[in-house]
Amino acid sequence: MNSKAKTTDAKVAGNPALLPKLRFPGFDKSWSYEPLSKSLKEHKIKNTAGRDVYSVSMEYGIVNQIELLGRSFAAADTSHYTIGRRFDVVYTKSPLKAFPFGIVKQCKFDGEVALSPLYGVFTPANPHLGLMIEAYFESPNRSKDFLSPLCQKGAKNTLQITNTTFLSGRLPLPTQPTEQQRIAECLSSVDELIAAQDRKVDALKIHKKGLMQQLFPQEAESQPRLRLPEFKNAGEWEPRKAGTLFTNRVTKGEQGLPIYSVTMHDGMVRRDSLDRNFYDIEDAARNKKVCKGDIAYNMMRMWQGALGVAPEDCLVSPAYIVLAPMKGAVPVFFQYLLKLPTTILLLTSHSRGLTKDRLRLYYDDFASITLWCPAPPEQQRIASCLTSLDALIAVETKKLEALKIHKNGLMQQLLPSLEVVEA
Repeated sequence: MNSKAKTTDAKVAGNPALLPKLRFPGFDKSWSYEPLSKSLKEHKIKNTAGRDVYSVSMEYGIVNQIELLGRSFAAADTSHYTIGRRFDVVYTKSPLKAFPFGIVKQCKFDGEVALSPLYGVFTPANPHLGLMIEAYFESPNRSKDFLSPLCQKGAKNTLQITNTTFLSGRLPLPTQPTEQQRIAECLSSVDELIAAQDRKVDALKIHKKGLMQQLFPQEAESQPRLRLPEFKNAGEWEPRKAGTLFTNRVTKGEQGLPIYSVTMHDGMVRRDSLDRNFYDIEDAARNKKVCKGDIAYNMMRMWQGALGVAPEDCLVSPAYIVLAPMKGAVPVFFQYLLKLPTTILLLTSHSRGLTKDRLRLYYDDFASITLWCPAPPEQQRIASCLTSLDALIAVETKKLEALKIHKNGLMQQLLPSLEVVEA
């Protein structure tokens, strides 16, 4: 044993930092602090049977490449790929912004799959240790604390971590198999709750997408396939020029009003809630005023659906177009209609620019577009239906985020901090 190893072993012997802040009753033995090679063994079993190719995702774990990415990026011959089996731990060196040294995940599927030969694939001494090791690497800080010291400078000054070097890193782990099992079962149960909630949110989003396809006319059709009960005999929708539904509001801004930005996914949001810097006009008089209920759109991003309904009187950039609704136009209804894929194609075709990233939709061009719409009562009813569904999706999404925060806090309590151990 070299002097550095002796010093480290002496430092961690009986070290309370090796114990988690939260511990299950009945366990009092100290945790170990040994190289991962004591818990993981690399295997290089090759994919000789043409198994499906899987990829490693930080958000979704180890999943089918086609299901995750929509296509396979594997080589034509995958016989040199490595087999991944249930409970195996996989280390990919592919960097992400929050995980610059790569990510670590455990295989949680039944059967065997093919994994890129660039991945490190390891079999844990027992499956519970594998899940705990994965849990350490779900935290960007823990991942960096473990992997950063292992980096070696390779060709062209790239940072590399070999599989052998990865296994030389140390993690604090419980020595009692029953404690390993209790912690793994706890983390697994939280994962199952998160997965179930995630499926619920996805199901609601799919339901909304399908509902919108039914509530709005399809291409070349003059009425939707699904009419709400009270409008079944209301007749066909009418074609209207957008210029007869919305005027171009060009009112100068007033002092004291909040400044809003238009986003592609969340509509209009207060600028001070966005995590980015802005360098454009802050002088109220040089911005545009938007009245509550107006629709504002970014004329350089309208072909991507960058529009929203103003929740209050506010200001927006002079580069935006502000649509003031006329009699017969329910703004929230048109917010949904203008984001439909078929409408986006229509908006794109009326935008001006030599390349797609320079397209601009001016008001005069927008005003010439023909939109199919029902009478205001049906517009309002459709808007209310979709708004209530969006509110439900928002509530369930917050529950999902709360579960993720709960898991993160739980892991901080159940797993010792690597920073404290190394201090």
